[in-house]
Amino acid sequence: MKALKLVSHELCPYVQRAAIALSEKQMPFERVYVDLRNKPDWFSAISPLGKTPVLLVGDRAIFESAVILEYLEDTGPRPLHPADPLERAEHRGWIEFGSSILNDIARLYNAKDDSSFDAQRAALVEKFLRVETQLGQSSYFAGENFHLVDAVFAPVFRYFDVFDKIGDFGVFRRTPRVSVWRGNLAMRESVRTAVNADYPDRLRAFLLARKSHLSRLM
Repeated sequence: MKALKLVSHELCPYVQRAAIALSEKQMPFERVYVDLRNKPDWFSAISPLGKTPVLLVGDRAIFESAVILEYLEDTGPRPLHPADPLERAEHRGWIEFGSSILNDIARLYNAKDDSSFDAQRAALVEKFLRVETQLGQSSYFAGENFHLVDAVFAPVFRYFDVFDKIGDFGVFRRTPRVSVWRGNLAMRESVRTAVNADYPDRLRAFLLARKSHLSRLM
């Protein structure tokens, strides 16, 4: 297999998806970090959208996290998608739902006043209530086996590890199954090692710099 290099940013949740999948598949890879505020020329040359992650496979570049995850499924061991085509399609739909939650989280930490913050908080509550209806009593999204949809939601929940230290926003108050799932994901080694040890401090610094309602709560 050609050498794999994951071009990353320390806070990017989409990078975390790829790192988790690579770890779960036991595919060795190297991490290279870039400053997205001061993008080097070599990065701009391989990332047409100017975003992370980018997976370098030898001297060829794959950009966009969803495409990277599918490439890893096509080429790597230990499949993380269900074998059944219908169930696999359902999981892909929930992966997109996870991406929509990331957009809601960004709107939350960028909200400039308490009313817009509360509106985004309410939107997140509704999204997680919808997820709650999909979960059973098992450890992960679809049973006891870890799937790509789990890899996608783990970085979503990681934001709340920092948010919870700022205030009790009640996002998971009515979602006990989601809370159990969140806890199980947090304990998984691939999830824990998807970020560096200074991730919480970096995220707090990022949030403070937003000069938003959340920043003022900090």
